[in-house]
Amino acid sequence: MSNNNSSGNSNRINVPEARAAMEQFKFEVANEIGVPLKKGYNGDLTSAQNGYVGGYMVKKMIEQQEKMMAEKNQG
Repeated sequence: MSNNNSSGNSNRINVPEARAAMEQFKFEVANEIGVPLKKGYNGDLTSAQNGYVGGYMVKKMIEQQEKMMAEKNQG
């Protein structure tokens, strides 16, 4: 499998400077929804648990963007 952008790997950080913030955000979300995510190996978690963390992260990011867009349109 090649390592180019069309490899299908969507699990990458597009802005490398945001890596630490995204990691922290992932742990905050996992804690908020009760998924026992820990640093290092998490192979004991189900795919449903991992998917729930990722899905909830996306939901929160969309909500934040919508708020920013609404504020921009009001001001």
